[in-house]
Amino acid sequence: MAHFAKLDENNVVVLVTVGRDEDNGKEAELTARTGDVYKQTSYNTRGGVHTLGGTPYRKNYAGIGYTYDSQRDAFIPPKPAYPSWVLNESSCLWEAPIPMPTDDKRYEWNEANQSWDEIA
Repeated sequence: MAHFAKLDENNVVVLVTVGRDEDNGKEAELTARTGDVYKQTSYNTRGGVHTLGGTPYRKNYAGIGYTYDSQRDAFIPPKPAYPSWVLNESSCLWEAPIPMPTDDKRYEWNEANQSWDEIA
């Protein structure tokens, strides 16, 4: 099943929709048929990795508010409200200056202290 992201004039995703099976790989035809700009997106791609072991497509599954970057051929999520976070060029995901702990506890980013605070 093909998925498509409809873009506005600034390449921001305004709609993600399921296309017809026969539209798979035919975003130019969908764009011509509707008069809107569509880019195909992969439901199984996140951070440049295909979750089912297939070929990743456009770095991330598009979401409303994501931006399509034609230079990277990638969908990039909106930047979190933290000035310290930077875009990872490989995954096209935003990352904190230090990785979140991986100990199965819940954390939230503390911008003032530049640290991950455990959520009680």
